[in-house]
Amino acid sequence: MKKTATALFAGLILGFIGARYLFVGSWLNLIPWTIAGLGIGYWGTKNESIVNGVVYGFVLSFIFLLAEYSGKASLMSRVPFFAVLGVFGGVGGLVLGLLGFSVKTRLTARRKKR
Repeated sequence: MKKTATALFAGLILGFIGARYLFVGSWLNLIPWTIAGLGIGYWGTKNESIVNGVVYGFVLSFIFLLAEYSGKASLMSRVPFFAVLGVFGGVGGLVLGLLGFSVKTRLTARRKKR
C-alpha cells in the first residue's frame, strides 16, 4: 500500500511539474518520467510493479493533461476524455514497471552467479 501511494504521489508531482515547470512543451519530459517508471518497477515484486506502474502511468498522464489544459470549454467537460487518455498512460506505466522489475531480476541473477 505504501509503494502504491508513492507511485501515485510520483505520478502526481511529475505530471504537474512536467506541465507547468520542467521542459514545458518538450518531449524531454519523457526522460524523468521513464526513469521514475523504471524505479517504481525496480522497487517491488512483480505484482506490485504491475499495479504501481499502472497507477503511476495513469495519474501522471491524467494530471499532466489537467494541469496543461487551457481550452475554452469547461475543464469538467474534458475530464472523461483525459481519463481515457490516462488509460493509455497506465499501459505505458505498466510496461515501465515490468521493465524495471526485469532489470532487477537480471541484476539479482548476476549477483547470485558470483
